[in-house]
Amino acid sequence: MEYRTGMLPFILAAIIILIASYSFIAYTNETSPFEQVDKLFSKVDNQSSPGAAVAILKDGEVIYSRGYGMGNLEYDISITPGTIFHVASVSKQFTAYAIAQLAEEGYLSLDDDVRLHMPEFPDFGEIITLRHLIHHTSGLRDQWELLAMAGWRLDDVITREHILKMLQHQRKLNFTPGEEYLYSNMGYTVLAEVVERVTGQSFQEWTDENIFKPLGMYNTHFHNDHRHIVPNRAYSYAPLREGGFQKSVLNYANAGATSLFTTVEDLALWLKNFNSHTIGNENVIDTMHRRGRLNDGENIEYAFALQITDYRGTPLVGHGGADAGFRSYAGRFPEHNFAVIVLSNLSTIVPQRVALDIADIFLGDSLGPMEINTGLRPRRRQDADTPANKNYSPTQQQLLQYTGRYYSEELGTFYTIELRNGSLIATHRRHSDIELTPIINDWFSGNQWWFRTVEFVKDRRNNIEGFRLSGGRVRNIWFEKQ
Repeated sequence: MEYRTGMLPFILAAIIILIASYSFIAYTNETSPFEQVDKLFSKVDNQSSPGAAVAILKDGEVIYSRGYGMGNLEYDISITPGTIFHVASVSKQFTAYAIAQLAEEGYLSLDDDVRLHMPEFPDFGEIITLRHLIHHTSGLRDQWELLAMAGWRLDDVITREHILKMLQHQRKLNFTPGEEYLYSNMGYTVLAEVVERVTGQSFQEWTDENIFKPLGMYNTHFHNDHRHIVPNRAYSYAPLREGGFQKSVLNYANAGATSLFTTVEDLALWLKNFNSHTIGNENVIDTMHRRGRLNDGENIEYAFALQITDYRGTPLVGHGGADAGFRSYAGRFPEHNFAVIVLSNLSTIVPQRVALDIADIFLGDSLGPMEINTGLRPRRRQDADTPANKNYSPTQQQLLQYTGRYYSEELGTFYTIELRNGSLIATHRRHSDIELTPIINDWFSGNQWWFRTVEFVKDRRNNIEGFRLSGGRVRNIWFEKQ
């Protein structure tokens, strides 16, 4: 087909219009970074699901915040950036800040023996310092596992008094202080008590006056009374297998390791303070970022309730939390002056993962190559491998020797071991029955997170004296056969 010369300008104009139209369509089809963030929460962004709130900071300012899903399913209350969440272990950095600030003011030293401030603290034959508690290197057994072992449900009303009374009956540590890193909520409950002892104020009063009010965090408080009414709070939920959700009840009445109530907006003010130093001078902020060191000189990733790690080759400072159905994460990329906060009231959301996805969206090529494993869990020394023998199958007569009633003085509770339908069963009056699976001679594994390993101990005559019970963060609680 031939084109006459006079038609050429019209053809060129048509091509230009076509290209321009295509470019406009391509541009309008591209999603903005904020739309990409919304897409991460699309599955919960409706009126029938619990959800989350997010805040994104750049150069100390919030550039995006939004709520997704429902804060209360019973009353159809939506989540907004002003919704108040229980943030679980994100609370710990405020407790750590209190200790760092009080050390700066001369009220205490980080290397003080805990018993200097709490004379009733058990004498384990080893000095445990405040620094050990801060970095989870104290060897103290974890409070939640101890309570569960003792027969408590974690939706019981649990106060600091309950926890400290249990601590006073402990006779052993998980390990020699400073030898290992093993996360222990008990340490931060003790630190909150130390704040009260040295200041003469309640922990809630001190943090209100010295942290929250000076920063303008007016929707934040440590929740030390489960009866306290909190307007605009989210309630926590867990999914049901058959669909829908159920309440995940939380009645904690203790603060220090957990129980901070706050919003993404208020937490943004806290993260901004790491650069602005509105509260805490440069020395205090530096202390907050000082990683723990083990007795052999090895540095761990855990600082003052801040995990100093990296993501895609870029330094990352953050901490997460999980209690009942609440999930939380607040993380900063200091080199980019960029931060993300994700708070959720649904147990299946993983805020840390979502926060990293948001970092991918905004920081993109300025980060290193994508990683399969983020390496965000602080490294800890592995426990000695539990002995195992896949061919071990004890007879009924052999299993009978383990039956009986066992008592722990440290926990003040009994377990009864029964032989039922060919299997050993551990029973407690407040827990569902626990099946014990044989591992090797005298060793069994339980099917609960706090009842993982049972080692039966025999005397010289080969009679059972008792057993040692271990969970993930509690080792070798002694139960004596009655």
